[in-house]
This record gives sequence, C-alpha cells and structure tokens, in this order.
Amino acid sequence: MYKEQKKSWVKHLDFLILDILCLEAAFYISFLIRLGDVRKSPLLREYNRLAVVLLLLDICIVFFFEAYTGILRRNKIQEFKCVVLHCGVIFAGITVYIWANKQSEIYSRQVIFVFLGIAVLIEYFFRCLWKIYIRQRMIRGKKFSQLIVVTEKRFALECVSDFQNNRYKEFEVTGVVVVDENQIGEEICGVPVVASADSFLEYVRINVVDEVFINGNTRESSEALANELLELGITVHFNLVRESRLMPNKVVEHCGKYLVLTTSMKIATARQVFLKRCMDILGSLVGLVLTGVAFLVFGALIKIQSPGPVFYSQTRIGRGGRRFKFYKFRTMVVGADAMKQDLMEENEMDGHMFKMEEDPRVFPVGRFMRKFSIDELPQFWNVLIGDMSLVGTRPPTEDEFEQYELHHKARLGIRPGLTGMWQVSGRSDIKDFEEIVALDTRYISDWSLGMDIRILFKTIKVVLTGKGSS
Repeated sequence: MYKEQKKSWVKHLDFLILDILCLEAAFYISFLIRLGDVRKSPLLREYNRLAVVLLLLDICIVFFFEAYTGILRRNKIQEFKCVVLHCGVIFAGITVYIWANKQSEIYSRQVIFVFLGIAVLIEYFFRCLWKIYIRQRMIRGKKFSQLIVVTEKRFALECVSDFQNNRYKEFEVTGVVVVDENQIGEEICGVPVVASADSFLEYVRINVVDEVFINGNTRESSEALANELLELGITVHFNLVRESRLMPNKVVEHCGKYLVLTTSMKIATARQVFLKRCMDILGSLVGLVLTGVAFLVFGALIKIQSPGPVFYSQTRIGRGGRRFKFYKFRTMVVGADAMKQDLMEENEMDGHMFKMEEDPRVFPVGRFMRKFSIDELPQFWNVLIGDMSLVGTRPPTEDEFEQYELHHKARLGIRPGLTGMWQVSGRSDIKDFEEIVALDTRYISDWSLGMDIRILFKTIKVVLTGKGSS
C-alpha cells in the first residue's frame, strides 16, 4: 500500500502544534509581564478564554491560508517575513474579537502588543530550530522508502543525480537498473547498479524494494514492467511524457524533480494513514496491559510445563521485505524450530506456510493459549514500535519468504498485522497458501479504516470462541 503524499497543512501538522505552543507561551508570558502572578489574577478566567480563541484562530488561519506551503524551502529572511505575517494576522484576529464582543475594557492593550512582539521572536526561533532537526533527520535517512531507479544508460547519470541532490526527498535511492546495458557492479553517483533488465524481477523478489521509478523506457515496456511490479505489491512511479490509462489507482505527483504518474495496489490519503497509526497506538497500549495480565497468569505455568524463557522471539519478514523481531508467549518446547524439518511431512498447508493441528512440540498450557490467541499478545509491542499494525497480513518466517514466488510478495505490500482477513475467515479451514495470498491482496486493494474496524470486531469474536484457531 502506498501512502499518498501529504498535502497542505496536514503535511506539516508538527509545525501547527509547534506554533500553537509558541503562541500560547507568548500569550501567558505577556500576561505575566503586565499583570504579575497569573494564578492570583482576578482576570485569569477571561484571559484563559482568550487563549482558547487564540488557538482556534491559529488553526483556522493555517487551514484556510495554507501557511506552511514551502516552509522547508524558505531561507531565514523569508521565514521571518512569514512569521511576522502569521503573528500579525493572529494579532488582528484577536483585536477584532475583542472589539466585536465589546470587551476592550477587560483586556489590557499592553498584553496584546507585548504578545505580538514575543510571539514573533519565539515562533521564529523554534521554527528555525525545528527545520534544522527535520533536515538532519532527512539526511540520516531513517524510515525512508527504498526506491529503485529503472532507466536507460543515457538518462541514468542525470536521473540519479537529480534524486541525490534533492534535499527534501522522502525516499532513499538504493539501486539503479540500467535496462539497455549490463552495468551490474558499477556505481552511478554513488548508487550501485543492482540489476539488469533480465535480473531485475529476481532482485525485487529477494530484496527490500518499496518503490520503483521508471524513466526513459518506451511506453509499452514501462506498462509491461509496471504490471509485473504491481503484482508484487511494489509502488510504481512514471516519468510522465503523456497520460497513461494504466491503472485504476493512480495519482499525478512530484518525485524529486519529475512529474510522475504514481500507481499502486492501494493509494491511501495522509489522513487515513494517520488515523490507522493512531488506532494502532491506542490499541497496542490496551493490548500491552492485557499482555501484562497474561504474563502474571501464564508465566509460571509456561516455566513449569516447559523449562525455558516465557517469551519467544523470531525474525519475521515485514513490509517490503524488511526483517524485524517478532514476539510471542512461548507455547512450544525449547528447540522447536530445529524440530520443524522433521515434521514437514505432516504439514497441512499446500504452499509456503507450515501448519499442523496436533503439533507435538506444543505443551498443554500452550495449546490453551493458542486456542484463544493468548500467545499473540506480546505482538502488541511490535504494533506500538511500528513493525506491525493491528490489522494487516501475517508476517512470514525467513525460510517461508525464501520460497516465495514473484506474486507472493504482494502480501508484503503493507505493514503486517496481528490479525487480518485470513484470521477472521476461518484460518483452520484454509489449507491452500494461494487462497491466503488472494485474501491478503484483496485486503490491500480494498483497504479502508472501516474494513479494519470490522476485522477487529470479527477477531474479538473469533478469539472469545476459539473458532478457527491454529
């Protein structure tokens, strides 16, 4: 799933919060300078009301006038002018509010004028400081999407150079594919040539690739490549020469210096992604409380029935092929992973997943925990730190991932989840891995917040009844 580039004030919600804090601080500082101890002032209630008006004014100004457009590209002089204008409009709004409500005898003019001066200084200082932090974070490249450039030799140097010199990119160029010449092992502007036209899809299968930028290919070859990449759950960008009728999910946007047509299995808005993450954080906090209760109840039983650690960790494959530590309550004997190969003949799944109803490695209390999915509770920690989501696709093990065919990687086009369509569709009854892949890709293509909520409610029912448990 691809997150649509954030627009307008939503993109800079951090600056909105920062400005509100600066304005409120400036307001109460000016109040303190003029009227002394804030807590003892008989006018405290009236000034608190004006502080709320100040907050609402700022939100309205940012929302309607898009005050943060291009904020990261402004130099210090341009930023100072914008801060003066912003604070000036806030000052004017407060003045109009006081005049319209005939409350000029309540509020001190000195407080209002001192507020204007302090607000300009504080807001300008913290905006500049925050921009420095953002730029340093961008340079470090943390949490960037991994982008591969697919291009012809004649365009490669210019294209990669444009991306590398873009200070405000939200991706990291990790490789180049030159389609008309085998240059594997060489570098272009410090970026390695990772594949040729013939080996590119195999490279995508086994490596972390979130997005692909196609530049300079013919329209026919670009569309053919895009179709194959989209089946793998990869987001595709085109350097636009003319409009394409390629995909149902497409949006025209900027990718570096290029105007591109972006297509993906699912394009989510910034608001949808933000709300999904908020839901994950709130849900994981509740889940971690339940995890603590479960630890107190089952921790000792696990150790009694099978000496060893209470928790079990394993490397799993997440979004785009990323590896992360996956946590569960231990329900199998110590060394169960080494015993798996001997049980492969008893595997009840058709495809790249292992499942065995009467698994001899599971000890008695572990069977109970699995029946009601209690063993999954520690994964709320994975949700909280962002490796997983409440709802998504189940992350495969490393050995399962290594056996994936090309179209199977579509399952990794979204952050893996604690639960998903497979879990609420009777997971004990589904034996075909291809059916699981179909359910997961349908979930990604049709995803919405409403779908996540429905799956969560169905999951609660499944957990409480123990129906369909593995």
